Amino acid sequence: MELPQASLTYSLIIANIIVSLWALYFDDGFTEQFSFHIGGLKRYKQHYRVFTSAFLHVDILHLSFNMLSLYFFGPSIEIFMGKLGFLVVYFGSILGCGIYSYYMNQRDYTYSSIGASGAVSGVIFSFIVFEPFASIYLLFIPIGIPAFLFGIMFILISTLLMKNENRRVSHEGHIGGAVAGFILTLMMFPNALSGWFG
Repeated sequence: MELPQASLTYSLIIANIIVSLWALYFDDGFTEQFSFHIGGLKRYKQHYRVFTSAFLHVDILHLSFNMLSLYFFGPSIEIFMGKLGFLVVYFGSILGCGIYSYYMNQRDYTYSSIGASGAVSGVIFSFIVFEPFASIYLLFIPIGIPAFLFGIMFILISTLLMKNENRRVSHEGHIGGAVAGFILTLMMFPNALSGWFG
């Protein structure tokens, strides 16, 4: 039987929902055990936290926003890049998110964050590589925003939010994931930028 074109996107959405709901409602210690935690990474070499934290979320709203974004952008990347390319972007963006978050917070052993935002950011910026002028519609804004402009706004807003007191959500990780997704896409599909000029 042939798999749906976006089977990996849907599988990742299901995995995120299952893991996040388990942590939120059935196991109080699960998030603490698998979150991105500077102390765990530096003291105990728990490098798995970079990836496990990307399947956990602060609450239902955080989970819903990330999974809706993945639902809207993920299938296009699976079609544009194929399943292997999509996986490289998704998990490569998680790694980029983790590296940048670690760099920015390495002196704070109490720093902890969770969320698929880094991976989703990478997928969104991968989409921007292929479709820079596609219209993206945001809530309460009746006109479409070109994808490349949305990307610029996303980076600027994330940079400002890095000063936010909510340390459970890694806004700097959004930037790391976005940059990783953009670069990885260009490495695999260098001709994709031709759409920017033609």
